[in-house]
Amino acid sequence: MNTSKVKSFLGINLGCLMFAIGVVIFRNPNNFATGGMAGISLLFSSFFANIPVGAIMMILNVLVLGLGYLFLGKESGSRSVYGTFALSGLIWIVEILIPLDAPLTNQPFLELIYAVLIPGFGMALVFHFGATTGGTDIVAQIISKYTRLKISTSLLLVDFLIALGAGLLFSMEAMLYSVLGVFLRTFAMDAVMEALRIRKIVVVITEKEEISEKIQGFIKENLHRGATVHKAVGVYTHHDKNVITTVLTRRQAYELQQFIKEHDTGAFITVSNSTEIIGQGFGKFD
Repeated sequence: MNTSKVKSFLGINLGCLMFAIGVVIFRNPNNFATGGMAGISLLFSSFFANIPVGAIMMILNVLVLGLGYLFLGKESGSRSVYGTFALSGLIWIVEILIPLDAPLTNQPFLELIYAVLIPGFGMALVFHFGATTGGTDIVAQIISKYTRLKISTSLLLVDFLIALGAGLLFSMEAMLYSVLGVFLRTFAMDAVMEALRIRKIVVVITEKEEISEKIQGFIKENLHRGATVHKAVGVYTHHDKNVITTVLTRRQAYELQQFIKEHDTGAFITVSNSTEIIGQGFGKFD
């Protein structure tokens, strides 16, 4: 099996498991309807108390999966199908394994933080690996694809309406916490997704031609990345310089710095962050 597919499979499942744990342990017992299909399912559960939230969520998700195939394409649609059933099934399983009739503590704000952060991080992982967890997430990806809006922004309005529903079906307190949770979730998802997308732009300047060749070889053969090389002249020394520019992951940037440290302690290195890289080996034009 392709390594990238294995990473995607593991990443999607880890994200779904985190989401399920956050929903079952912290969100549902407190009636925090903080958006998404999980929030809608929680609202529906008030009418069907004997049906697990995970089962309700699975039924509702099936009704919107066709949108994923229609607007996001076959590959993304397939990942959405898997993400949808994986999340709904995991929520159902966690509900059975950890049955909760009441919140864990008498600190609703503390539980709201966990109800937002754990599912938010899980959701960001699922999005990062190109899948969705169904329902309003599919709609969010469609909006993001055609309008360039961030996924979290496109979810905000729908989630806000779901949070208002908590006030109608549960209590004003549940609604206020749910609305607050919607905004916290938006910021949390933005932060996590930005962190997952960060790449390092590394610029290396060395006067030694043979070292420049070794660095280029290390980037190509060991890190399996490309680089751009050009000649420059130092302003003060007027010496010829070799400038190497490459884009790497955090780990690769560290490996490159260690390699240069062993071969040329006089090299000049600058490292900067970027969350949007378009080109071969990275992102694609929309």
